[in-house]
Amino acid sequence: MDKLFGKYDFTVDIKDKSLAQVVSLKPIAIPHSAGRHMKKVLGKASVNIIERLANKLMRGGTGEKTSGKVIRTHGNLQGKKLKVLRVVEKALDIVAEQTKENPIQVFIKALENSAPREDVTRVSYGGVSYQIAVDLSATRRLDMALRNMTLAAIMGSFNKPKSLADSLASEIIFTAKGDLQNSYAMKKRDETERMARSAR
Repeated sequence: MDKLFGKYDFTVDIKDKSLAQVVSLKPIAIPHSAGRHMKKVLGKASVNIIERLANKLMRGGTGEKTSGKVIRTHGNLQGKKLKVLRVVEKALDIVAEQTKENPIQVFIKALENSAPREDVTRVSYGGVSYQIAVDLSATRRLDMALRNMTLAAIMGSFNKPKSLADSLASEIIFTAKGDLQNSYAMKKRDETERMARSAR
């Protein structure tokens, strides 16, 4: 059976049953499918979860203020899959070294801890717009968790001596532990769910 980067086993346990439907743990040595899922409806659910993490890292910053600052990657990561995969491999090595566990299992635990269950959406009724609370689908929950974790990694290394791999590893470890003080993704999850509660 293929091991991720020839090191890590994909036999991990997913406790969150709704996420288990959309998290692909297909054994693969190099997580790169060259976008073969693009034309299929919900094709991304069949893409390996580590590749989805790498894909989320290939972004051009936010272009808007996030936590009080504008993040710009200046094209350092966009489209550079090999570079991003090296960052992910290094981050997983750091996670394995610090936790002495399978880093894929730690990453899955982090996803379970940072995936929000509720969000708000805007509806118009009689010319007036309202915010209402809605339950999130499993794919949306996973997308939001991945986005928040990668955004935290980019923000943590932006204009700082800390490397992107170190920043990503720290975010994965803090989120997996449920450390609300240091985990950006968990803070965003709580913020989203708080807004949904107030819009009920």
